[in-house]
Amino acid sequence: VRIWEIPEGGLKRNMTEAVLELYGHSRRVGLVEWHPTTNNILFSAGYDYKVLIWNLDIGEPVKMIDCHTDVILCMSFNTDGSLLATTCKDKKLRVVEPRSGRVLQEASCKNHRVNRVVFLGSTKRLLTTGVSRWNTRQIALWDQEDLSMPLIEEEIDGLSGLLFPFYDADTHMLYLAGKGDGNIRYYEIGSEKPYLSYLMEFRSPAPQKGLGVMPKHGLDVSACEVFRFYKLITLKGLIEPISMIVPRRSETYQEDIYPMTPGTEPALTPDEWLSGVNRDPILVSLKEGYKRNSKIVFKAPVREKKSVVVNGIDLLENVPPRTENELLRMFFRQQDEIRRLKDELSQKDIRIRQLQLELKNFRNSPKNN
Repeated sequence: VRIWEIPEGGLKRNMTEAVLELYGHSRRVGLVEWHPTTNNILFSAGYDYKVLIWNLDIGEPVKMIDCHTDVILCMSFNTDGSLLATTCKDKKLRVVEPRSGRVLQEASCKNHRVNRVVFLGSTKRLLTTGVSRWNTRQIALWDQEDLSMPLIEEEIDGLSGLLFPFYDADTHMLYLAGKGDGNIRYYEIGSEKPYLSYLMEFRSPAPQKGLGVMPKHGLDVSACEVFRFYKLITLKGLIEPISMIVPRRSETYQEDIYPMTPGTEPALTPDEWLSGVNRDPILVSLKEGYKRNSKIVFKAPVREKKSVVVNGIDLLENVPPRTENELLRMFFRQQDEIRRLKDELSQKDIRIRQLQLELKNFRNSPKNN
């Protein structure tokens, strides 16, 4: 994992040197997520089926979550970062206590193969996107304290691309964007049945490969912009901004669509969070426009250790093979190594016998007598 720091005023030249490099995974890293309320706490999930929790103040992993049996597909935090939801290639949805690594809830999704998950703010609910047993795209709503059965399941269409969910806790809006689609569906999330209310969809002829989201404090409040996507269009090699705007003509600040929202100030230090403290994010108002109160300067720690030990295990040593192909490759490498060592051993045996004969001849020579 590499940590980069964007200079003041944005990028003006290519960046080639990272501020910090984090070594700990034995396979490539697939996901990274910042903790929502704590400063300098980063989560990374790799193809070694592990989730590492990094404290960037020391540049070391401080915790390891090792409850998954296959590749981790998605990670999502609740509002205060005390719970982590994950989806996995083993078709299971898990709710994990991140500091202890304990699995609080687990769902074996046989009828609904989960791909992506998102916490729905502070409603104690989860939303997953996946595939039904008939290979149709599907969304499901879950109670985070009981994953035995989903609250509702709703089929979307018969296309094959992944569905990316985005949730806006301020307006209770859910956006669904499919990989390879040109449209973005949006729903309103309610606290009572039927929970999901379909509103409309944005349509575009250009298919999207992925989407990024502008944080709330970067939106145009005067134009009633409530969400902004950055759509990656692979066919044209460009990124297109897409704004979701509430059609209102009033010039005054709209309190109902811009409530107090989480800002960029951390609510906790890494040591506080690791000791067990939970705290909601620090909220800011967008009425007067976003103002950055302080500039947090990140100083990369100096690292000299080459081993990475978490929970008494050195992550960079004795990594077992994960697949049959890796096992075969390791087996053949070890066979070659054993053959080479046997040859070296036989040559050394011959050399030892030669030296013994020379020593015997030296002792029996008349000069020595």
